[in-house]
Amino acid sequence: MNDPSSESPPPRDRSRLAPDAADARFVRRVVLLIVILAVAAALYRASNLLILLFGSVLGAIVIHAVAGLWREALGVSRRAGLALGYATVLAVLGFLVWLFAVEFRQQVNILVTHLPTLLDQLDAWASQSPVGAKIADAVRQAYAGSRAAQDVSGLVEGGGEFILNCLLLLVGALFLAADPKVYERGLLLLVPPSKRAPFEDALFDVGRTLRLWLGSQLILMTSMGVLVGLGLWIAGVPSAAALGLLAGLSEFIPYVGPTAAMIPALGLGATVGTGPVIGALVTYALVRLVQTNFITPYVQQRVIAIPPAVTVFAIIGVGVIFGLFGLFFSAALLVVFFTLVRSLYLREVLGEDIPRAEHDRLLPPRNMPDRGA
Repeated sequence: MNDPSSESPPPRDRSRLAPDAADARFVRRVVLLIVILAVAAALYRASNLLILLFGSVLGAIVIHAVAGLWREALGVSRRAGLALGYATVLAVLGFLVWLFAVEFRQQVNILVTHLPTLLDQLDAWASQSPVGAKIADAVRQAYAGSRAAQDVSGLVEGGGEFILNCLLLLVGALFLAADPKVYERGLLLLVPPSKRAPFEDALFDVGRTLRLWLGSQLILMTSMGVLVGLGLWIAGVPSAAALGLLAGLSEFIPYVGPTAAMIPALGLGATVGTGPVIGALVTYALVRLVQTNFITPYVQQRVIAIPPAVTVFAIIGVGVIFGLFGLFFSAALLVVFFTLVRSLYLREVLGEDIPRAEHDRLLPPRNMPDRGA
């Protein structure tokens, strides 16, 4: 038997400070972490631009949905249908601008000029009780520290940047609608080939869900605007037509938007008397009751169901982080998030039986390997 003490010691490593394979892996991971943090910081700094890009995507979806309706109705080619979709969307936007700038100009001026005074009056009325004063103070502090408040203040001081952002959003939507397949393929090329099939399915799931959601929102916005406008007109509230249009547009931000749109209606009603204020409250309560129990369940039965509490807190959170445009597109962002969770996690990871949107493959089969392989 060999004596262990007689064995020679292992040779001394004279290059212990030289990096080995484990050190190289550690360095690569550190560099990758730094790159990820840098990209995250850059995305946060460019959050306004990303929100505008998302709004452009929504605009492109609307243009293609309208173009599809024209193709089905008239049997025209894809290019002709797209041209009609462009013309229709631009005509609707021009009509809205005409309503605010010409037809409802006097009513809009009344809203804008009286709104600060009306808010002060409502604040003074709420501050009459100790509980109301605490609530009003909390709302002021929360609003003053939000990105949405800063954006609104900038909008009041000068609307040039707001108009420029709107034009950028519109131009982006027009370019994206011209050839969306190019951008979709480019996005999929960033995904490893073995994972492209589920990501492509999720991409088309998001597109289908957003189209259905936008259609349902159009119906809800129209019904909200008409019902509120008629109710305020019957109640004798000034500028009922402009307030109805404002209420309809505010429905694009569920729960939060209509609540905010109710404030100027109550303030303008207070300038006339107590009766119009009560009438405005009854109008918004009845319209919300009809929307929640009859119209919304009917038009959104094919769209993804999101709990109301999640919707409210998500909308407020997105508005605080991303500002005014983030607040406006927060509900659509929430729809995208829930759809991706359903498509990528519940279906692809957990194996839940969730149907896929029917579509043609964007990339050749050689780049899209079989799922069972």
